[in-house]
Amino acid sequence: MRELVWTGDLVRLSFLQALLSEAGIESLVLDANTGALFPMGITPRLMVADDDLARARRLLLEAGEPIDG
Repeated sequence: MRELVWTGDLVRLSFLQALLSEAGIESLVLDANTGALFPMGITPRLMVADDDLARARRLLLEAGEPIDG
């Protein structure tokens, strides 16, 4: 799995997961609840399979969403 986006905005993460899901790309959010326990420096990450990374990046860029990974 590879990082696609990291953000503390859980609403944005949900939106991005919906975009990916509509395109048939499975995703996973890591550390979504860890930030509440350790607010210093742990940010939720949106992950996709290595094989889907290029397609996921292209999809989010076409949707006007900045990507980090």
